[in-house]
Amino acid sequence: MESTALDLTRTLIEEAFNKGNLEILDEIIHQDYHYRSPDSELNGVDELKGFIGDFRTGFPDLNLKIDQQLINAEKTCTCFTFTGTHMGSYMDIPATKQKVEVHGIVVSRLQNNKIVEEWEVLDMLSFLQQLGVVPSEM
Repeated sequence: MESTALDLTRTLIEEAFNKGNLEILDEIIHQDYHYRSPDSELNGVDELKGFIGDFRTGFPDLNLKIDQQLINAEKTCTCFTFTGTHMGSYMDIPATKQKVEVHGIVVSRLQNNKIVEEWEVLDMLSFLQQLGVVPSEM
């Protein structure tokens, strides 16, 4: 049975990000996977596993909540809210024990019933301000 774009993106968020089940990525991520954001790129499932693992190390209570999704046969656009407590080093920032709530959006494209490409934008200014790395007032 083929999974829909909705099934795959929800599995990625719920299983991999929220629960830390990185083995699921081998089933839902295409071998030619490519991820882009304004400040980084990832290639392949192993780099994605490393990215999620680092994220969950920095924020062990990490939770991504789907706020809204727009879907067609091969793409989804997911608006999400990321919450978590910065309990471990992340992006070379030592643990601050600060709670964060950050909004983002990711577009996922499917190929051969797997996620092959993603483009993400996260509100990094708000993220860094909540961690106390960037002043809230400039």
